[in-house]
Amino acid sequence: MKSLTNLLAPLVLCFALAGAAVAGETVNINTADAGTIDRVLVNVGPAKAQAIVDYRKSNGAFRSAEQLALVKGIGLKTVEKNRDRIVVGGQRIAPKTAAAPAKAAPQRVVRR
Repeated sequence: MKSLTNLLAPLVLCFALAGAAVAGETVNINTADAGTIDRVLVNVGPAKAQAIVDYRKSNGAFRSAEQLALVKGIGLKTVEKNRDRIVVGGQRIAPKTAAAPAKAAPQRVVRR
């Protein structure tokens, strides 16, 4: 019996540590693919994960985690359950106005 306990204790510890590592995983909702979003977020399956990616492609980057609630099928409760797993950033949000063109470098005049 003691040898069985000696065998099971490290195994249980290994599973406990692995579970903690998975629970600490985060996902950047502005750069992740649907598979990653599905894997990391709780109560988000493949269809909702794809809806997040499609929404991001149509409307631009998310500015906050709360904006996920704008995606059909994602509610504020789902956002709250996943708050510690959601990272926002990494993708620039396109400006609404066109930027002014860069100034051209002065050209050197060569005299002969």
